[in-house]
Amino acid sequence: MRIGMKLDYSGGFVEAVEELRDLERVGLDVVYVAEAYSFDAVSQLGYIAAKTERLRIASGILPIYSRTPTLMAMTAAGLDYVSGGRFTLGLGASGPQVIEGFHGLPYQAPLGRTRELVEICRKVWRREAVVHEGKHYRIPLPAEQGTGLGKPLKLINHPLRARIPVLLAAIGPKNVSLAAEIAEEWEPIFFHPGKAAEVFGPALDEGRARRDPELGELGISIGVPAAVGTDTEQALHAVRAQLALYIGGMGAKGKNFYNDLACRYGYEEEAGRTQDLYLAGRKEEAAAVLPEELVRALCLVGTEDEVAERLAAYAAAGVTTLSLQPVGPDASDRAARIALVERVAALAAG
Repeated sequence: MRIGMKLDYSGGFVEAVEELRDLERVGLDVVYVAEAYSFDAVSQLGYIAAKTERLRIASGILPIYSRTPTLMAMTAAGLDYVSGGRFTLGLGASGPQVIEGFHGLPYQAPLGRTRELVEICRKVWRREAVVHEGKHYRIPLPAEQGTGLGKPLKLINHPLRARIPVLLAAIGPKNVSLAAEIAEEWEPIFFHPGKAAEVFGPALDEGRARRDPELGELGISIGVPAAVGTDTEQALHAVRAQLALYIGGMGAKGKNFYNDLACRYGYEEEAGRTQDLYLAGRKEEAAAVLPEELVRALCLVGTEDEVAERLAAYAAAGVTTLSLQPVGPDASDRAARIALVERVAALAAG
């Protein structure tokens, strides 16, 4: 099982990258850089590539709407080139607030656009002349939509790899099925190892039935709040607060994907009460409603023995990469983060 971490540069970007070099030495395998509506992820990933040697770098995630498919392919090929073949292209649909509210683009057909975008990217990486007649993208642009002067082109440079790994973030059944069909890795949020087979299994099986064998086995990359020790009360409190924010506050009733997921896990009553309380401004009460079993299942918080047990459960559920999210009083301490990665990497290695 690989150990990853999202880049946190709240204490300074250069300082965070310097820390990555220490994390790399103690067992960190991959770093993810997010892109929402702050700085772009690509410039940061290029800088990280130059400052590290072994560490895999991944976008976590790039929205499918904000770049054309060919620019997405060029960007991925460029990052893979400057990193010496260490890049993974993490993609996701993001949401209407970012896509329409910040980019000014219609949030439409995420499934169809994702499928076509990945198909076009792989054509670019194989250095094929890009010809695509899809529902959402047409390359070259037909004469009736442009000048008629555009001709099929192929990438000038030779990419290091003809197939750069693609990671798709997904939790809805159709999105999960698509990830299992076309991606090298799948990234769900709030992954419950004891209930994942029941909740995600049918969609994964459906996608795997259409999967190209050349893609290999589907990797599963999950983010988990993490803290190892005997006094983890504050860490668990932080996990509860985060879950309450997402399950209770990320969307109106009937439009909250995370609340829907909690319901699918079997916590429909608790999810409903959490949402009612959170939307009423009673955030502490909303967090208190969440069942202890759910909170602990969705994190890696506890003693070394408890964390080792959780790691075994994740491995049994097919998880291949754990992206640690430090929580608790030491979450912002550099030495504590390094120690956390070292301890979890050691426990994961057995």
